Amino acid sequence: MRQYRIAVMVGSLRKDSYNRKLATAIVKLAPSDFSFHQVQINDLPLYNQDDDENQAAPVRRMKAEIQAADGIMFVTPEYSRSIPGVLKNALDHGSRPYGRNVWAGKPAGILGVSPGSAGTAMAQQHLRNILACLDMPTQGQPEAFIQVREGLFDEAGEIGEASRPHLQNWMDHYVAWVKSHVE
Repeated sequence: MRQYRIAVMVGSLRKDSYNRKLATAIVKLAPSDFSFHQVQINDLPLYNQDDDENQAAPVRRMKAEIQAADGIMFVTPEYSRSIPGVLKNALDHGSRPYGRNVWAGKPAGILGVSPGSAGTAMAQQHLRNILACLDMPTQGQPEAFIQVREGLFDEAGEIGEASRPHLQNWMDHYVAWVKSHVE
């Protein structure tokens, strides 16, 4: 059976991040032929075009992990109605130097969680615009603008019963999306 490798990009660096918790929990809803790896982005230097021909070791590591992946899952908070700078920095590093964009053609899925009632709707829309520029086919439906509420996670940190149907539906569609672009 083919194994699908998914790189998970979490847009939050916070130790107790809701989005990291969501990224860790939702992958358990995927079928056994999917494996997930959270890509480290907290050690990337700020993108500087002067460094394009001599990229730092953490940048080369991140780019290799993206190149090895069959798809990308973005799990991001919303900061000031957009994506966090650390995620934008990682996207910029992966797209450079010109002509060596590691994101191109990788099927993407986007979700996020926030205490706010709009979830991460604006951040996800901004991320969709960026991913279009990076030539990443991005799953359109179902969307997952998740609000942190009692029961989102159970006591073990898994997806709670009330949230499971919606998030299982999202994961089922993401799995089909990746397979349709990889096979």
